[in-house]
Amino acid sequence: MIHLTTANGAPASKLCFGTMQFGGKADIVASQSMYEDCRTAGVNFFDTAYVYTGGQSETMLGRFVQSERDDVLIATKIAYDKPTTKANVLQSFEESRSRMKVDMIDLLYLHRFDPQTPLQDSFEALAELREDGLIRYIGISNFAAWQVMKAAQVARDLGTTVDVLQPMYNLVKRQAEVEILPACADQGIAVVPYSPLGGGLLTGKYASDEAAGRLIDDTRYNARYNVPWMHEAAAALPALAAKHGTDAATLAVAWVAKNAKVASPIISARSSEQLAPSLAALDFEMSDALYDEVTTLSQTPPPATDRLEEA
Repeated sequence: MIHLTTANGAPASKLCFGTMQFGGKADIVASQSMYEDCRTAGVNFFDTAYVYTGGQSETMLGRFVQSERDDVLIATKIAYDKPTTKANVLQSFEESRSRMKVDMIDLLYLHRFDPQTPLQDSFEALAELREDGLIRYIGISNFAAWQVMKAAQVARDLGTTVDVLQPMYNLVKRQAEVEILPACADQGIAVVPYSPLGGGLLTGKYASDEAAGRLIDDTRYNARYNVPWMHEAAAALPALAAKHGTDAATLAVAWVAKNAKVASPIISARSSEQLAPSLAALDFEMSDALYDEVTTLSQTPPPATDRLEEA
């Protein structure tokens, strides 16, 4: 697996902070507070995207990093809501770079697979940006395993590499274990997964009838996690966490980080108070026994061949 570093050579932190809420549910004050909390805790890896909060996320993150640009690793994602043509990749990159007021973006992802545009077109743009020193790493996000392998081959044909994959992965969303994580391990691709808290489900806050949040209000998140056994697992997590003197969110993030095929889980929040339990996973030592105990709360996905006797 590739080992990501900042421009000055420091290793990327074992957690990444996702700035999806910057300029949305987190105003400038709350956003800067969370950024400073992360830096104090030792986080030097920050993730944003072209589409987040109409560009405010990138703009705010760029503002916060100005005085220490080479000390942090900035990742952004492009082409979520438009085709990944070479022209669109280059245009989105330039706009993202302009918003953040930086000369170079460390890690540039394709935000999702575009079945209508040849990957060759997208990677020609990424390869050129890398050759020109405008990006340091190439990433892909939300790609299936076969799409990862296809991208890796296209990149090789162009004399470059796929360095990072950003998939969804958490205790109740473990499909990545079947083919995505092994494919990335085989290709030396670092895995930087998002949603270790399952959209907030694994904090335990949805266990009560009075619960409110995006798993209830957002139709996409509701459909994603509206499975009874997932809620049962989430309801059991706080008691297990309390037994080990920690928070459910800390345990959920630490569980993802414990996986040897994972580089840096992406944590996020809308306030410093909400962020604290996730940040605490940086210092939480999860034993193999506890990892196994947490894992038993979830359903293990079947092998890719669906030969259950081989599981």
